[in-house]
Amino acid sequence: MIVATETSGLSGTGSMIIWLVILFGMMYFLMIRPQKKEQKRMTSMLSDLALGDAIVTSGGFYGIIIDITEEDVIVEFGNNKNCRIPMRKSAIAEVEKASEIENS
Repeated sequence: MIVATETSGLSGTGSMIIWLVILFGMMYFLMIRPQKKEQKRMTSMLSDLALGDAIVTSGGFYGIIIDITEEDVIVEFGNNKNCRIPMRKSAIAEVEKASEIENS
């Protein structure tokens, strides 16, 4: 009887390890991987910014990029050409390229 309990104890530990591996695998595919994919998309979008691109800020404002520095952009809001605001690149939520705007 002692042999039978030792064997069942080892198989219980082995199945628990398998379930933990499955749990961590599911967590990776449901949480970590999509977050990294979104972060990569945002980094790519911000590195491809160009003058004249139309943007939407995280606050919901629409504007046109008129100047770009390493970490900041200057965005022109509205039609009066007097509302120019410097902002961080990280505050940009969406970008529409200038070439796409001209084709529309």
